[in-house]
Amino acid sequence: MKAAYAPYRLQFIEPGGTSRGVLYHKDTFFLKIWDESAPQVYGLGECALFKGLSAEDNDLYEDKLRELCRNIEAGVSTDLSEHSSILFGFETALRDLASGGTRNIFASPFVKGKQTIPINGLVWMGTKDEMLGRIEQKIEAGFRMKIGAIDFESELKMVRFIRNRFAPESLTIRVDANGGFTPQNALPCLDALAKYSIHSCEQPIKQGQWVEMADICRRSPIHIALDEELIGITNPMTMMSLLQTIRPHYIILKPSLMGSFSGSTEWLKMASLMNIGGWITSALESNVGLNALAQWVATLRPLIPQGLGTGALFSNNVTSPLEQHADYLCYNPGTEWQIPDFNWITTD
Repeated sequence: MKAAYAPYRLQFIEPGGTSRGVLYHKDTFFLKIWDESAPQVYGLGECALFKGLSAEDNDLYEDKLRELCRNIEAGVSTDLSEHSSILFGFETALRDLASGGTRNIFASPFVKGKQTIPINGLVWMGTKDEMLGRIEQKIEAGFRMKIGAIDFESELKMVRFIRNRFAPESLTIRVDANGGFTPQNALPCLDALAKYSIHSCEQPIKQGQWVEMADICRRSPIHIALDEELIGITNPMTMMSLLQTIRPHYIILKPSLMGSFSGSTEWLKMASLMNIGGWITSALESNVGLNALAQWVATLRPLIPQGLGTGALFSNNVTSPLEQHADYLCYNPGTEWQIPDFNWITTD
């Protein structure tokens, strides 16, 4: 077996405002695996490092990629227990190679164009006027909504504006606090939001405060979903302890950040034992990673919207069969993949 990796910079069509600053681009890596006897057939995966958020964000990231490529060629296993995004790319590439390099990662009616996945519309942070304009566009396109926290009073005004125009039965609203509340003000903020029939609030306070988060989950009038809280936790005992302690209503899984497909499946199994729901979101992968995510999610047959509507954010995304139609993600088998000429780095 042979292996190589390639860095790639995804450019945002519109700068994205987040709690970690404004994003103009996102760096990612692609992994390629093939057999020397048939180099035209290769498995392709995306190692979607998320700088500033991934637990594996450090100067040794490419060293680990090189180690993986060398070990693949030597037939030796690699410890990726602390490298979720590399494991995500590796698992994807292996499955792709097994399918003959067709980019069919998980078998389901989705890849045949016979199943759709409900998704929510993401609204970037910005000024009040900018966000209201983006909200109008998403609503007109038929999306359910997810909005991220700016200053609380401004966000509360926008939530009130939206709810005055759209009843809960016609528009679902999720709020992502990105850890922006404090243990002291979280419940008053959640009480204020509860007046507007909010579906859930993601990560109200910063991760690592299990006792405080458990108290918020117990007392909140709005369902609480854990997001950043799960990042970097891969030990099954710790995973179970976190869920048993906090008892959230939902968990939100980004496989690139949370143990790839295998680790995310473990999270879902543990959560189901405690009647904790959840959904899957993208970590701003290109269409290579998003395709793998969507195909995996399709096997779960989700009923509630997933966070997979990020494929149209980039001006230089990989052309794929993924298509968005209103608030659904679809797969068009008639569209061919167009893989750019990546700058592959080998271990030779």
